[in-house]
Amino acid sequence: MAKKRPQTKAKRPQPTGADGNFPVVGAREPCPCGSGRRYKACHGRAAAQATTELVQRPFEGLPGECDWVALRELVPAATVGLTLKDGLPDGVPSVTLATVLPMAWPALRRDDGSVLLGLQIDTASGDISRDLADTLQRALTAEPGTPVQGRRAPADGPRLQDLLAPEGAFEPAVHEGFEFWVPDPENATPEVSASLERANAAAIPTVRLQGVDAAYWCETPDKNHLRWVMPHEEERLLDALARLHAAGRSSLGEGTRLVGSFRAHGLTVPVWDLPSEVTAQDIEKPAAEFAERLAEALATDAPLTPDERRARGGLTNRQVTLS
Repeated sequence: MAKKRPQTKAKRPQPTGADGNFPVVGAREPCPCGSGRRYKACHGRAAAQATTELVQRPFEGLPGECDWVALRELVPAATVGLTLKDGLPDGVPSVTLATVLPMAWPALRRDDGSVLLGLQIDTASGDISRDLADTLQRALTAEPGTPVQGRRAPADGPRLQDLLAPEGAFEPAVHEGFEFWVPDPENATPEVSASLERANAAAIPTVRLQGVDAAYWCETPDKNHLRWVMPHEEERLLDALARLHAAGRSSLGEGTRLVGSFRAHGLTVPVWDLPSEVTAQDIEKPAAEFAERLAEALATDAPLTPDERRARGGLTNRQVTLS
């Protein structure tokens, strides 16, 4: 009989790369650790959990967090210039955040090297900030004149907070349409022209108020609305709104009404119905006056009265969560 060879335990491959992570493989492929199990049943579990865990406030810590939320959820067409911590790479004259890009591209490197980063995109993980940062990094090195496709961001990749400069104003420019997509719309490709036409037809007229932060007037066929993204802690804000509502001080003038609020990316967004004839300019002064009343109500710590509790219950029952 031939001698049996001594059994030796196979050495499992070590993580590769400077960051100590395993190479990315498909969920059904063998795990690179050598366990013999599929990646999704082995080390892929931790990676999947990291990429799907929901970050409640993905834009927290960025300048203009409330406007980030508004541009993500409320505003059809807007742009704002972004400043990178380490400055612009060679060949990239500017980086601009845009609500939507043609063909729903996550990002676009223009012919001149400038970068457009789309905000209203589907994301593969529970952290929008990490997904956008990954897209931005790839756009900075993409070939000029090419779009950047979406993908699952690495679980340990940087977030927008790691890439963007923390100082400076975040001042969105709201547009009537999406002509900012292309420098020369007349010479756009048929696909981009068709996408531009569809987007312009669907855009709801929207204006950002100048006297208060992150408040957006919009026009619809039946009535107009003011949607105001606020940075205050939700329970405290709802108490303050209930105090004003119970006192008859929550409106923005004759014919207007605070109808409820919704949650978006960890922030609360009160919504007012406005008569169709009320313009954005008309609502500037009432909004500034309401901001003063709200500051007073936020500073009050007294328990809610029965009327205020009922008002709070009504506001809570009409609250919707968008994200």
